[in-house]
Amino acid sequence: MSNVLKDTKQIIVRFSEVDSMNIVWHGSYVLYFEDARESFGEKYGLTYLTYFNNGYYAPLVDMQFEFKHPLIYGDTASIEIEYVPVQAAKVVFKYKIFREKDNLLIATGRTTQVFLDKQYRLVLYNPDFYRDWKKKNNVL
Repeated sequence: MSNVLKDTKQIIVRFSEVDSMNIVWHGSYVLYFEDARESFGEKYGLTYLTYFNNGYYAPLVDMQFEFKHPLIYGDTASIEIEYVPVQAAKVVFKYKIFREKDNLLIATGRTTQVFLDKQYRLVLYNPDFYRDWKKKNNVL
């Protein structure tokens, strides 16, 4: 049985993230997911520098969002991120964003990253450092 790796990142909606209707612009959710991935990486030792220092890049190749309710300027929200174990050479995360004042589910999402070597070629196998990370965290 795999270990469940999760993290939560709290954000406060800034003025620069809303549109003229005072609701969070859809593009800001990309940044919220990025903030959650960075927080997860710091917690579990899988940062962008981890990829880079081991000779790889990990670009996003798929991103899915489902919006349920709006956030507005000044709202505090929690972004829950969960690692999704897969056998393929991919890094997959699921997300849930909740408005903190009433715990309302605002959005859900999923991202997929792949590995590229330093020559920007797709890597079809799990790099050694990533396989070791999966083993250490019991997510094989």
